[in-house]
Amino acid sequence: MDIPLVVFWLFAGVSILYVVHFGLYLVGANLYDVWQQRRKVRRGIRLPVDYEAECAATATWTRRALPEVPGLVSIAIAAHNEEAVIVRTLDSLQRSTYRSFEVLVADDASNDLTGRLVRDYQVRHPEMDLRIVRMHKNVGKGAALNSALRRHARGQFAMTLDADSIIEPDAITNALTYFDDPYVAGVAANVQILEETTVLGILQRFEHMIGYRSKKLYSLLNCEFVVGGVASTYRMRVLRKVNFYDTDTLTEDIGLSAKITSLGNRRFRMIYGADVVAKTEGVLTLRALAKQRYRWKYGSIQNLIKYRGMTLNPSHRYTGTLTYYRMPMALLSEFTLLVSPLAWTYAVYWSLVTETPALILGAYATVTAYTLLTVLMDENLTARERARLCIYAPTAYFLFYIMDLVQLTASFRCIARSRGLIWRPEINTWKSPQRAASVAVEARAA
Repeated sequence: MDIPLVVFWLFAGVSILYVVHFGLYLVGANLYDVWQQRRKVRRGIRLPVDYEAECAATATWTRRALPEVPGLVSIAIAAHNEEAVIVRTLDSLQRSTYRSFEVLVADDASNDLTGRLVRDYQVRHPEMDLRIVRMHKNVGKGAALNSALRRHARGQFAMTLDADSIIEPDAITNALTYFDDPYVAGVAANVQILEETTVLGILQRFEHMIGYRSKKLYSLLNCEFVVGGVASTYRMRVLRKVNFYDTDTLTEDIGLSAKITSLGNRRFRMIYGADVVAKTEGVLTLRALAKQRYRWKYGSIQNLIKYRGMTLNPSHRYTGTLTYYRMPMALLSEFTLLVSPLAWTYAVYWSLVTETPALILGAYATVTAYTLLTVLMDENLTARERARLCIYAPTAYFLFYIMDLVQLTASFRCIARSRGLIWRPEINTWKSPQRAASVAVEARAA
């Protein structure tokens, strides 16, 4: 067997796969944007039936702040030693234009000032329905959220936040508009990275922008099953139906959305809300990035195995796009992550030896062009942010090499711990990463 030839065809196959998907994501995102615009126009013309009644009942609400989908929203925030960021998260909720919500802080046995800061916030902002649910021992993020939602939530809808995340003022209002469709069970938010001044920050910013843009295609095709934990919103009755979060995988948020989708995505749909904007901190070091991506990958594979029944399943409960496209591609992408670094490295070597750089230049041009299109077509960037990211875009190709190596390392770690992918132990502890806000405080103190 000609090993170099095999590697070359691996590189060609991976490259073709990426180009095809870039094209699909681009077309799908544009169609999603058209659908979103038409949806907003329709909502502007035709108000809900109960709109006037709600106006009369709640005269203090302005039209902008008035929820078009009535009902209390229970916002659950999981926190473990988050004294550096918890107040910032609560402040973002205070600025929300949607006022019918309660906030449940699931304090998972924090041994810092998290609990005290939340109680102080209660005193300073009595107008906010804010409660703290204290765990006496570290039970894990999923279990902490379950405790808050099962025992204390009163809302018709539930939104979850990480303690280092913030939401835009209209995020809750926008999220609820998607539930006009009775088949929508959950809404994924548009999660952006707060800081991008470092190499890792820029890398994570581009990765999030490109990754979340692909969700536009998945929403149109009704094949989304991955919903992150930041600002994800669900119908409470659906959460009760599936008994809330499972605690046997490392990614409880993906586990929840996959579990709901497994009921049948023709009836229980997951939608991406590009206008439901939330922001979160990126990790600060390469070591922290490697740890984070290992956890994400391990948990994702756990859930792909756990809900493998959705793959190539002709059941009438699932759309063909989910069972014959999205699920197989999710599995295949894990394989391509293993071979792509090897293929890319050999392609660089082959181009240098044969003095034919066209292959590498073509790949560089494709990635750069797609990154630029993603930046230019992002509806949530300011002009200044767009200009700055366009300047950074030519570096994206090289930055993604860092992520490829991180993902490859995570894949090998998953293989080394493959037993836990199938026989899943209960997750009963967690540890929050170092926060940028805490670093800033320590720097000022020094």
